Amino acid sequence: MTDSAAPAAAPAGKTLPDAQTVTSVRHWTDRLFSFRVTRPQSLRFRSGEFVMIGLLDERGKPLLRAYSIASPSWDEELEFYSIKVPDGPLTSRLQHIEPGDQIILRPKPVGTLVHDALLPGKRVWFLATGTGIAPFASLMRDPETYEKFDQVVMMHTCREKAELEYGRQLVESLAEDPLIGEMVAGKLLYYPTTTREPSDRMGRITDNLTSGKVFADLGIPPMDRDHDRAMVCGSLAFNIDVKAVLEGFGLREGANSEPQEYVVEKAFVGDGI
Repeated sequence: MTDSAAPAAAPAGKTLPDAQTVTSVRHWTDRLFSFRVTRPQSLRFRSGEFVMIGLLDERGKPLLRAYSIASPSWDEELEFYSIKVPDGPLTSRLQHIEPGDQIILRPKPVGTLVHDALLPGKRVWFLATGTGIAPFASLMRDPETYEKFDQVVMMHTCREKAELEYGRQLVESLAEDPLIGEMVAGKLLYYPTTTREPSDRMGRITDNLTSGKVFADLGIPPMDRDHDRAMVCGSLAFNIDVKAVLEGFGLREGANSEPQEYVVEKAFVGDGI
């Protein structure tokens, strides 16, 4: 497939299974875009969970991938944030969707990046690279996040500044949010960094944690098991590296069935989509 591949239309006289309608699309860079779709009336999910979405392939068969829901659980629509892969089986097509188009959405949300998978704590760290910020875009807009934690630290790392724009605009909008604006004030600490293009803050999340730079920059104490909790979403290599760092601070990996100090989203969609 090529970058010019169009979304697969439903066969004549048929509609997409589990179809939802695209309501808006925004292209942030030549590699990143976000879109919103209608929400099934029956869909209930916890902020931070993911669902399977997709299109039909050339044979008319559903081509589905796991996507974190970027909108909070109370939103009337569903938002997604995606990378564009020129030869990716799904995103080579998905990147061309427009308002009014339909996508497939299987309404069975699951995932580990939920509050129930963490033990109570004082501070929660959201650690993401690239489009891994999507589940945290949901959690940062959920009142429960600010009810459960005194501080929320959003660390987001990308190669270039333009790739941070989705997260930056979202964070800046929270202060004016009528539902959580007052709750966010003084609680949310945003720490974006780049790894390739020079910017005010640079470096990988793992390096900024192990060197202590992020703690010094934000004026907060180093992580410890008694006070800190963390959620991780990125590539497989990133997840492995961050797990080692978090465990170096004494944190233990948890799950829905056994809450602990940190959780990792293992179903994150990588660059091959």
